[in-house]
Amino acid sequence: MQKIKVLFMGTPDYATTILDYLVKQKNIKIVGLYTQEDKPVGRKQIITFPHIKKYILDNKLNIPIFQPKTLKDEKVIQMIKELNPDFIIVAAYGQILPKSILQIAPCINLHASLLPKYRGASPIQEAILNQEEYSGVTAMKMDEGLDTGDILAKNYIKIIDMDAPTLFEKLSHMAGKLTIKVINSFDEILPIKQNETIATYCKKIKKSDGLIDLEDAKEVYTKYLAYKYWPGIYLQSGLKLKKIELIDDTSYDKSKKGKILSIKDKYIIVGCSKGSLKIYTLQAPSKKQLNAVEYLKGKRLKCGDYLL
Repeated sequence: MQKIKVLFMGTPDYATTILDYLVKQKNIKIVGLYTQEDKPVGRKQIITFPHIKKYILDNKLNIPIFQPKTLKDEKVIQMIKELNPDFIIVAAYGQILPKSILQIAPCINLHASLLPKYRGASPIQEAILNQEEYSGVTAMKMDEGLDTGDILAKNYIKIIDMDAPTLFEKLSHMAGKLTIKVINSFDEILPIKQNETIATYCKKIKKSDGLIDLEDAKEVYTKYLAYKYWPGIYLQSGLKLKKIELIDDTSYDKSKKGKILSIKDKYIIVGCSKGSLKIYTLQAPSKKQLNAVEYLKGKRLKCGDYLL
């Protein structure tokens, strides 16, 4: 049996899960991995491999790894031509593919949104922030635009009250299965053009996006779900709210903004101008995270005081 040759391009764990599905297919051969360069991480700036590179090395897979700074280099383009892939599969790679690579083989991107909604860098977080009922994965035949190529297939999932790490995990498995389906039935698929009139774009997330002000409890909770992985949510003081629940999103009392309404055994209840939150864990700047009750004891705060 002649195997389908796939060149894979991806970097984070979302891409790793998709690659894992492909590696386990008897009719598919991974001829190479293109991923981002190793990067210094944390305060000690420890050089760290991309998640997907570590997966290949840990599992001792016989897959060549390439980490070029740019895909526009003629040597890089020539190397990809020599690998002679039947498909180039792209999942959260982090670089734009030039036309010269798009022409080598069908390039299929597994984008974590229901295109044309949420093109760009943060589709999962944006869907949560906008309180969408559904999200999903789109397999798209890439062109020179940003997530503008023709749609090959889609899968949907209900996402109400789901946080970003959970949704990432579910969508990565969905994308893995969808990739196999698209590769195996590629010649029978009729690509569908995206409807540009309903297209939306999402930006790259910044640390400052995690700033909250306890004005609206539902808005705070939605940010918590979207930014749970990074950057998290924090007050102007730098105090991080690490684990919270929404308990009221309707009552309105501006005097309750940041007010400690109740202290229980394992959590506290804090008011917002609109609604209130149950807070289990807090973390002060440069400190370890603490149970919210312990944090209040350390700060000598009581019911009626303000967390702000």
